[in-house]
Amino acid sequence: MFAKKLLQKATKLHNLHHHHQNLRGSLTQEELDFQIAVHYGIPSTASILAFDPIQRLLAIGTLDGRIKVIGGDNIEGLLISPKQLPFKYLEFLSNKGFLISISNDNDIQVWNLEDRSVASSLQWSSNITSFSLIHGSFFMYVGDEHGLMSVLKYEEDAELLMLPYHISAKSLTEAAGSSFPDHWTVVGVLHQPCSSGNRVLIAYESGLIILWDVFESQVVVVRGDNVLELKNGVVDSSDQPEHNLEEKEITALCWASSNGSILAVGYIDGDIMFWKTSTTTSSKTRKSGASNNNVVRVQLSSAERKLPVIVLHWSANSKSQNDSDGQLFVYGGDEIGSDEVLTVLSLEWSPGMETLRCVARAELTLIGSFADMSLLPNPINNLGTDLLVLTNPGHLQFFSHESLTALTSEHAKRITLNSIQCPVVIPTLDPILTASNLSSLIATENTSNFLLEIATNMKVNSTSKFMNGSGNWPVSGGIVQQLSSPEGYVIERIYIAGYNDGSVRIWDATSPVLSILCVIREMKDVEVKVKGSTAPVSELNFCSLTSGLAVGNQLGLIRVYNLNSSSKDTTLHIITAIKQEVHKQAENGGPKCSACFHLLDSPVQALQYMDHGAKLAVAHECGRVAVLDVKLFSVLFLSDSLPNPRSPVISMMWKSFLHNDGHVKSPKDLGSKDLNKNKPVESLMFIFTKDAKLYLFGCDDYRMINSKPMQLKKETTAISMHVIEGSTSMVESVDQKESKQLTKDVLSRNEPHSPVDQKESKQLDSLVLLCLKDALRLYRLKSVIQGNEQTLCKVKLAKPCCWSSTFKKDEKTCGLVLLYQSGELEIRSLPDLEVVKVTSLMSILRWSFKANMERTMSCTETGQISMINGSEVAFISLLNGGDDFRVLESLPCLHDKVLAAAIEAVISSSQKQRKKQGTHGSIVNILKGFKGGKAKNGINFPADFLSSFSNLDKIFSKNPFPDPVESITDDQEDVELDIDDIEIDEEPVSMPMPTTSSHSKQNEETGKKSDRERLFDGDNSDATPRLRTREEIIATYRKAGDASSVASQARNKLLERQEKLERISRRAQDLNNEAEDFASLANELVKAMERRKWWQI
Repeated sequence: MFAKKLLQKATKLHNLHHHHQNLRGSLTQEELDFQIAVHYGIPSTASILAFDPIQRLLAIGTLDGRIKVIGGDNIEGLLISPKQLPFKYLEFLSNKGFLISISNDNDIQVWNLEDRSVASSLQWSSNITSFSLIHGSFFMYVGDEHGLMSVLKYEEDAELLMLPYHISAKSLTEAAGSSFPDHWTVVGVLHQPCSSGNRVLIAYESGLIILWDVFESQVVVVRGDNVLELKNGVVDSSDQPEHNLEEKEITALCWASSNGSILAVGYIDGDIMFWKTSTTTSSKTRKSGASNNNVVRVQLSSAERKLPVIVLHWSANSKSQNDSDGQLFVYGGDEIGSDEVLTVLSLEWSPGMETLRCVARAELTLIGSFADMSLLPNPINNLGTDLLVLTNPGHLQFFSHESLTALTSEHAKRITLNSIQCPVVIPTLDPILTASNLSSLIATENTSNFLLEIATNMKVNSTSKFMNGSGNWPVSGGIVQQLSSPEGYVIERIYIAGYNDGSVRIWDATSPVLSILCVIREMKDVEVKVKGSTAPVSELNFCSLTSGLAVGNQLGLIRVYNLNSSSKDTTLHIITAIKQEVHKQAENGGPKCSACFHLLDSPVQALQYMDHGAKLAVAHECGRVAVLDVKLFSVLFLSDSLPNPRSPVISMMWKSFLHNDGHVKSPKDLGSKDLNKNKPVESLMFIFTKDAKLYLFGCDDYRMINSKPMQLKKETTAISMHVIEGSTSMVESVDQKESKQLTKDVLSRNEPHSPVDQKESKQLDSLVLLCLKDALRLYRLKSVIQGNEQTLCKVKLAKPCCWSSTFKKDEKTCGLVLLYQSGELEIRSLPDLEVVKVTSLMSILRWSFKANMERTMSCTETGQISMINGSEVAFISLLNGGDDFRVLESLPCLHDKVLAAAIEAVISSSQKQRKKQGTHGSIVNILKGFKGGKAKNGINFPADFLSSFSNLDKIFSKNPFPDPVESITDDQEDVELDIDDIEIDEEPVSMPMPTTSSHSKQNEETGKKSDRERLFDGDNSDATPRLRTREEIIATYRKAGDASSVASQARNKLLERQEKLERISRRAQDLNNEAEDFASLANELVKAMERRKWWQI
C-alpha cells in the first residue's frame, strides 16, 4: 500500500515537472525597462526649496536624493540623484536651464533641466558650509569649514570648473587688520547687490563679517568684531545698551536692502543685527566696526533664553522710495517653548538711516514643522513678492503678496495670517483618495469628444487659475509639448480616482502631462436625495467597450455612469431591494448617472463588467454576489452568502464558452471534441475569495456549476486571479494532440479557419493563474471547468506578496508583475512563471512600502502601473519601447527656450545701450504675454541681472593672495639658457683676454648701471639733452680695434666655449661613475643586512 502511494506521488510530481518543461515564456530581460512616466505630488521627505524668478520654476529637494521640479499647466518632473542623500543647498542658474544641488557628502551636481540629467558634478574635498550664486552669471561662491572661500564656474560645454581664485580666512583677516577668528568656518558668502559681481561678503561662524572687493583685491568694510554701543530696535528691545560682541555665533544672514547697504544677521542667542555696509565714512574708519552707527539690534522676545535664528529672508517694499524698507521673514529667535510660527516684520528706516522702526508684526501659522521657505519675486510682471513655506511632511503653504502687503495697514501689534491652499494636480490627502483605475479607451472617438467637451465647459485644465480667486499661482514655468493638432486630438487613456467624500475625478492620461476632464460630485440636482452617495468610494471599474463607469462605495451603493456622448438620456433609475424609481436630472453638461443600485448595506468589494459591458457583477464584503443589467436597469441575480461569508471576494472574471447543443452541458463533458461554431455560447463567472476558494457560476441561471468550490489543501491568503487567453507558448503535449487532430479534420474537409475556430483554439489554450500570498498556481482553463485541481505550474514565493497583475505585448499576455510587502517588484514571464527581472520601489521611486498601498494600484494591459504613496502619484512604465509615455518629445519641457532668448535679448540690449528701462519697450511688449498676465511696469530685473560679468573671468583666473614662491614664478618671464651662463665647480682656467681694456671695462660698468644711468651716462642731475660730438659717439658705441682684432676676439670666444663643453662632459662622466659606485655600495649593504638575523638588528 505504501509503495503504491509513493508511486502515485512520484508519478504526479513527474507529470507536473513534465508540464512545466512544456511551458515556454515569451518575455526577455531586454524587453523590460522600468521608467517613471508620470510623477505628481510633493514627497514627504521634502526639505529645501529653490525658485527661478525668470522661468517661474519651483524646485524641491528631499532627504533621499530626489528633486521635484514644478511648473505651470500641470507640469511636474522628478530628478533622482544617484546618491540617496539629503541636499543642503539647491539653487537655479536663473534663466540658464540648469539647477545646482549640493548633497550632504559635498557632491556638487549641475542638472540639465532640458534632458533631466546630471550634466556635471564635482566632489568637494571638505565640508561645504555656505554656497551662493552671482545671479545672472555662471559663477558660484563656495565656503567651507576651513575658512576657505572658493569660486566655481559652470561652462556651457557641461564642465564644472574650480577657478584659481580662493580666499583663506587667515589671508583675509590679515588684509582687514583684524584678529584671526577662533571659529573660522564660513557660514555665509553673498555677492553684494548693485556691484556687478565685484563685491562679495564673507561671514565667519565667530561673527566676523568682511566685505571684499574682488576687482580691487581689497577689504571694503569689517563688521562684527568690536565692542559697540548697540542701537536697539523697537521690537521687544532691552534696556542695556552696552554689549560685547565676543565671538557671537552667526546662524543666518541675508541682505536687507536692495542696494546692499544693510545686512541682516541672525545669531545663536536669538538676536538679529542690522549691519550697515556703506562706505561713506572716512578711509581710516571704513574698515572698522567701532562706530555705533553701524549696527542696530532687534529682538523678537525679551525672554532670557531664546531660540536661534534659523532662517532670514528680506523682501523690498515696492511702494517705498527707501531701498532698505521692506519685510523681514524670520524663523526662530522667539522664546524657547513658544508655538512654531514664521514671523514677518515690516520695517522702515528713517531718512538718514539712523533709526529703525517696526511698523507691523505678523505670525504666520504653520501646518506641520518648518522645513524651508522661499520668496517668489515676479520681475516680469512686477506684481510683488509672494511667500512659499515648506513644512513637514511635504506640505506647501502659500502667502500672496496682497496678504503680506496688507500687514502694514494693520494697527495691532501681532497678527495671525493663514495660508492659501496650493493647487494640486491629483489630490490624494484632501480629499483622501480611496480607489483608482488607469484604463485605455477603445471606443475613443465619441467618449473622447464628450470628455473634452466637459473639460472645456468646466475650464479646470490648468493651475494658472488660482484657487479661491486669490490671484495668479506664481509657479507657471515649463512648456507642454503638442504632439498633435487640437482639432484631431483623441483621448487614448484616462485615470479615474475615487475619494472618501464620494466624489470621482477623471483625468486625461494620454500624455505625461495629465489634465482634469471632469469632477463627479454629490448629485444635488436630482429630485430625491440618494442615500449614501457621499460615502467613501471603495471600488471602481471602467468598461472601455461601452465607456461605462461603475462606482461602488462603503455603504453598498453602486452608481453607473455613461461617458459616451451618444447617451442623451437624463433620467436616473434608483433600484433598491424592494422598489425601483425613476427621476429626472438637470442638464449640467457633465457625466450623467444613469442608475443607482442599493441592494445591500455592505461595502462593495469588487466590480466587474460582463457580457461586453451589458451586465455588471458586484461582490459585497458580506460574501454575497449580484449581477445587474445596466441596460435594462434591473437585478438579474443576487446570491445567498458564500459558504464563508467572512472571506470577501477579491477577484471576479466573466468568460464565454461554446456548446454542442442547445442545453447547458456539464463542464465535465466540455472538451475540444464538443466545440462547434454552430452551437450557442455559454457564459461562466469565476469568483475568487480571500481564503483561496474558486467558485464557478453559470451566467444563464446563476447556479454554482460545481458542487463545491476548488480549494487548496493548505490554508493561505489569495491576492488575485487572472485568466490568460490562448496567448501562451507551449511545446507539443498529449493534450494538444486532440487540438491538432481537430485541425486536421477541418483541413480534410477543405474548410478554411474561421474566427470562431481561432477562438475555440484560444479557449483550449487558456490558463487560470491564482496568485497567493506565498505561491503562484497555474491551471488549464478546461481543467478548472471540469473540477480538476491538478496544477500546470506551481511556484513557491520566498516573500509575502500583496499585489499582482498581468500585462501584454503585441496583443499577447506575456508577463506577470508582483509586488511584495518588502517593496520589491518582480517580473515573471508567462506561462513558465520564470523570474525575468527584480527591482524595488526604493530603487525606482525612493519609496518605502506602506500598508494598504496595493488598494490604490492598477495596471493597464500594456504595462503601465499607477500607484500612490502619501501625496505622490506615479505611473511606472514596464516595457521598453512602444509606449507614448517614453517618447522624449512627449515629456513637458522644464526650460522655456523662447522666454530665455527673449530675456537674453533684453539683457543684451541693456548692456549695449545703457539707457533707462523704458527704452526696452519693444522687447518688453513681446514678453508681456509669456507668463500669465499683463506686465504692469515692464520688466523689473535684479540690479545685477543686467550687468556684464565678462570682467570676472579675468579676475577669477588668478589667486588674490598668491604665495611668495608662486608670485616670483608667475612674474618671471621664460629665460633662454645660454652656454655662457653655465658655471662649473672647477678652478678657473686662464684664458687669453681681448687686447683692449676698454671692452672689459665697459662690460663691468654696464652690469652695474641702471637703464637711466646707461641712457644718460650716469649723470642724473641734469636731464637736459645736449649735442654730442662725433668723437664722443664713436667712443661710446663703436667697438675698439680693427677688423683683425674683432676676428681674433670671436675665435677666442669659440675656443673658450669648446673647452667649457669638454669640462661639462668630463664632469657628467665623473658624476655617472660616482652614481654607479654608490649603487654597488648600496647593493652590498642590502645583501649584508639580509644575512643578519633579526636579533642582530
